[in-house]
Amino acid sequence: MYEILIQPFVEYGFMFKSLLGCVLISLCAPMLGLFLILKKMSLTGDAISHAILPGVAIGYAVAGLSVTIMTLGGFIAGSLVIVLSGFVSRYTKKGEDSALAVFYLISLALGILIISLNGSNIDLLSILFGSLLTINDECLILLSSITLITIVTMLVIRRPFIIDCIDPDFLIHNDINGHHYHIIFMILVVLNLIAGFQTIGTLMAVGLLILPAAIIRLWLNNIVLSCLISPLIVIISCYCGLIASFYYNYPTTPIIILALGLLYLISVFLGTNGGILWKYVRLKHLDS
Repeated sequence: MYEILIQPFVEYGFMFKSLLGCVLISLCAPMLGLFLILKKMSLTGDAISHAILPGVAIGYAVAGLSVTIMTLGGFIAGSLVIVLSGFVSRYTKKGEDSALAVFYLISLALGILIISLNGSNIDLLSILFGSLLTINDECLILLSSITLITIVTMLVIRRPFIIDCIDPDFLIHNDINGHHYHIIFMILVVLNLIAGFQTIGTLMAVGLLILPAAIIRLWLNNIVLSCLISPLIVIISCYCGLIASFYYNYPTTPIIILALGLLYLISVFLGTNGGILWKYVRLKHLDS
C-alpha cells in the first residue's frame, strides 16, 4: 500500500509539488465557495473564473508562461469585471448577475481570441484546463501568498462576511456599508480563482470553490465546522486525481472534478442535512 499510495509523492518531486499546491488551494477555496452558496452567488464564481481569462491571455502574449505576469493580468481583468458589473447594476437599477453575465461572456470570448492569435491550441488547452503536474516553485510561492492573504483577511473581518451572507439588511440598519465588504470578498474570490487557474485551469477552477461547499452543506449546517472540514474533501479528490494520473495516465483535472461530483451525488442521497434518504427515514422521537 505504501508503494502504491505514498511512494509516488516521496520519490517524484513533481507529484509532491502538485499535492502541496492542491493542499494550499484547499485551505481557502472551499471556504469562499461556502460563502458564495450562502449568498446565493454560486454561478457568480463561474462567471469570474471566465472573466480573468483576457488578463491571463494578455500576460501570456507579453511574457509567455510567466506565472507572475499572467497572475497580475488575471487579477486586473477579474477586478475590472467586478467593478464594471457593480457600476452598471447600481446606475441602471438592474441586477448585478445580468451585468456580470454580460461582461463574463465578453471576457471569455476576448481571452480565447487573444490566445488563439498569439499561441497554439496546446497553449489554449493548458490555460483553460490547467496543468497540475507542472507546478513549480514560483507557482507554490504564489499559492502560499494567496492562501495567507485570504486566511488573514477572513479572520480579521469574518463577522461582517457572515452577517452579509445571512442578513445583509442588518449592516444597512446599523449604518455599516456592506458594499465595501462585498467588494473585498469578491476580490478574495478573484485571487483564489487565479490560484485555481494556476493548477486546474480557468474553466475548472470554480469547481474547487463550489463543489466542496455544496457537498458539506448537505451534511452540516454549521458554518465553522463546514469551513474546517471542506478542505479535506478537496485534498482527497485532488489526491485521487493525482494517483489516477500517475498510474493510468488519465488527465488530472477532470478526475478531480469528477471525484467531487461523485461525492456530491452521494451526499444528495445520504447527506444528513437535506439528503433524499433522510426524508423517508422515520425517527423514533417523532413517532408520537
